[in-house]
Formats: sequence, structure tokens, C-alpha cells
Amino acid sequence: MERATIKYYPTFWQAVNLIVLYTFLQTIIDFPLALYDYQNGTDWLREPLLKIPVFLATTFIVLFLGTRFSGLPYREIYPIKLFHWLNIPALLISLLALQFFMNEVSIRLEKVLPPPDWFLELFNRLFESDFGIWGGILRVVILAPIVEELIFRGIIFSGFQKIYPAFWAIFFSALLFALFHLNPWQLGPTFLLGLLLGFVRLRTGSLLAAMLTHALHNGMIFLSVYYHEAYNSLFWLQPGKGLNYVVNILLLAGGAVLIWYITRKRADN
Repeated sequence: MERATIKYYPTFWQAVNLIVLYTFLQTIIDFPLALYDYQNGTDWLREPLLKIPVFLATTFIVLFLGTRFSGLPYREIYPIKLFHWLNIPALLISLLALQFFMNEVSIRLEKVLPPPDWFLELFNRLFESDFGIWGGILRVVILAPIVEELIFRGIIFSGFQKIYPAFWAIFFSALLFALFHLNPWQLGPTFLLGLLLGFVRLRTGSLLAAMLTHALHNGMIFLSVYYHEAYNSLFWLQPGKGLNYVVNILLLAGGAVLIWYITRKRADN
């Protein structure tokens, strides 16, 4: 009854508008810079002293608007609180298994729709930085998880929890999270990650837990780029092997059940 009488923010389409606004704010800066770089042979689009302030400013605008429209207390939108330490090994188990299914989805999609060379080059450049490997870690493993979780498991998920049943709150937030990345070749894997992040946010009640999960995942991806052969040699990540499906299903289910069990007291309160 409460869901029907009180208007919470954001609904699914309001969340879409918020994400479009975020993308638009970055595009109106990035597109002219990209055009200027193309015409003059410069590289201003990747200049950290320009890129970082623009990134922080556009993020602040979206967080400010989302928080203001939400009307919920800050602690409810952004529950930055500690969680039981046993969730960490459970998260690692889940993420290790999830890597297998994300790889499987990517491989199958690439067979149907091979990514062009320019896309592969653009993806690899995400992990490069003028500050070396540490700059890449700062951007991919630290900044991206913090900012994206503030938006998707902060503003958006907090509103969805008030409007939709738990399943749909997780599903819709994961869908928007995947679409936000504007990457058709990573749509499926990013959606799977979004489901896990929503589940973690729901069960732990902690945005910090979602940030840590996201950071651990991005760290694994970062390592897979720099240590490609060693990473792909791990037995549970080998594609096309029936036994690995069983192993990873059991690992993923086991990790999820462990998280569920650890957080049962919080959920009951």
C-alpha cells in the first residue's frame, strides 16, 4: 500500500533520464575535444588534468540532482557502512565463478558479432594512463567502482527498492548498469555483474560492499589484461568444457548462499 501512495525517485524511466543526462554532460565535453584532436593531431581527450575535473564535475551534478530529487535521507541513499568480513571470501568465490560465465557470454557473442579492431584498441586503452599502471589502477579499480556504485547502487537502487519488489530492483538496476556502458560486446557480462552487485547491495545493506565487489571484479579484469596467458590458463576459466559449467555453477551458487546466510540476521531485522 505504501508503494502505491508515496512517490519515490527514481522510477525506471526517471533513472534512464538520469543516466542519459550523465552521458550527455560528458559527451558535450568529450565530442568537441575528440573532434579537435582528430583535426589537429593532439590528444586533449586523454589529458588527465582536463579529463579528471570534467569527470568529477559531471559526476557531482548527477549525484546532486539524484540526491535532491530522491528526498530520502543521505544514509539511506548512500549506506556507507561496514559489513561482516566473511562476506569477502564469499564475494571472491562468486566473482571467480562469474568470470567464467562472463567469458562464455563474450565468446559466444563475438562469434556472432566480432568486435572491430578500433573497439579492441579503445577497450585496451581504458587500462592505459599517462601515470603508468598505477594511473590505470586508480581509474579502473578505484574511481570507476566508487562513482558507478554511488549512482547505480546508491541513487538508483535506493529508489528502486522503494518502488519495485527486490527481484525487479536488482534486475532493472543491472539492466541500466549494462546499457550505461554503451558497449554491445560487454552488455551480457556487465548485466551479470550488475545482478551480483544488486544482490550484494540488497543482502548486506551496504553500498561499501557493492563498491568492494565492483573493485575486486575490475581488479580481476585489470589482471587479465596484463597477465592474459596466465589468467586464461586457470582451469575453471577454460571455455567449452562441460565440467567447468558444473564447477562454476556450484561455486557461484555456493558464494551466493554463503552471502545470504551471513546476512540473514540483518535481513530479518
